[in-house]
Order: sequence, then structure tokens, then C-alpha cells
Amino acid sequence: MTIQHASVIPTDAQIRALHERFAPTEEAFDLVYTHCRIVCEVAEQLLDRHRPAVDVELVRAGSLLHDIGVYRLYGPTGRLDHGNYIRHGVLGQALLRDLGLPEPVSRFCAHHTGVGLTRDDVLRQGLPLPVGDYTADTAEELLVMYADKFHSKSTPPAFLTAASYAAKVRRFGADNAARFAALVERFGEPDLPALSERYGHPVR
Repeated sequence: MTIQHASVIPTDAQIRALHERFAPTEEAFDLVYTHCRIVCEVAEQLLDRHRPAVDVELVRAGSLLHDIGVYRLYGPTGRLDHGNYIRHGVLGQALLRDLGLPEPVSRFCAHHTGVGLTRDDVLRQGLPLPVGDYTADTAEELLVMYADKFHSKSTPPAFLTAASYAAKVRRFGADNAARFAALVERFGEPDLPALSERYGHPVR
């Protein structure tokens, strides 16, 4: 599928078709697409409660597509290249750009990792990324990045409370912890027990 007009936000059906097209295995599709659906539901919960001035359609598309680059990290044997996982965002953005999706949609891929990767982070940590800033710059990007923090594609997949993620992000410095705390203050926390019951993933 190629989006013919760069201003058009893809529909849910088009997005699912992209996941089906690029997922190398049924297991990869189930892992990544389910995660993206969960992130979408988390974002929508937060929108319902706080109704910040955001483009709801863009948030939905960004949530459903933000991890599509993960498929590019599966090798011919079906194993995920965990060592290069940090690259899934830039790979996803390149993929969506090549398909003709609008830049505000493709940016969600490269601008949702952690609580934002700065140029300094890339250089200091020696990350295998083009040197640049990969921070969430719009309200829509901030919301999708934040919603993503509440679910992990771990084995098995699990939901993370704000407290659990805060403990995790502290390992990457006080600045990152402060950025996450500001997001919690701005958007609040989702109803994870309800989502856990629906998807059968534990809350940690």
C-alpha cells in the first residue's frame, strides 16, 4: 500500500494492512500490532480524561504505527535483533516515508523512544543512530510517547505502572526521570487493571 496524498492520515484498516504486509511472521505481527493497539487504547483513555488540545486522529494513527519499524529487525531465522533495537524508530520512520505517509505520522516512529533521545544522548551513549534529536515535539507525539511507556513487548508482554517505569527511567539519569514525572503530571495515569484483564497481560 502506498498513500497517494501526503496529507492523508491512514485509516485503521490501512494501518492493519501495513502491519500484515511487513510482519515477517504471525508471532511478530501478534506481538507488535497488539502492543500498538494497547498504546492506542492507553492514549485514548488519557484523552478522554484530560482532553488536551490534540489531533485525535493523528494520535490514533501514531499509536498504531509507532513500532512498525520493529519488523525490520527480524532476521531470516525469525529472531529479533535485540542489539539494534534502538534503531527501530528510525527504520520505521524511513519505511513510512517511503510509503508516502505524511511526515507528522512517520515522525511518531523515531520520536517515541524512552522519554526522548537528544543529540547529546546519541553522542554520549554511542547509539547506532544518525546524530540528531529524537524528542517528542508536539502534544500528539508527547502523548503517544507517554502512552507507550505503560506496556512492554517483553516475554511475556506486560503492563507497567507509572511507578515501575519511573524506577526504570531513573537509571538513565535525573533529567529523564524529571521528564517522565512531568508527563505523569500532565497526562495522568491510565486504568491498567482494565486493560490487563482485557488482554491477559500482567501489571508490573
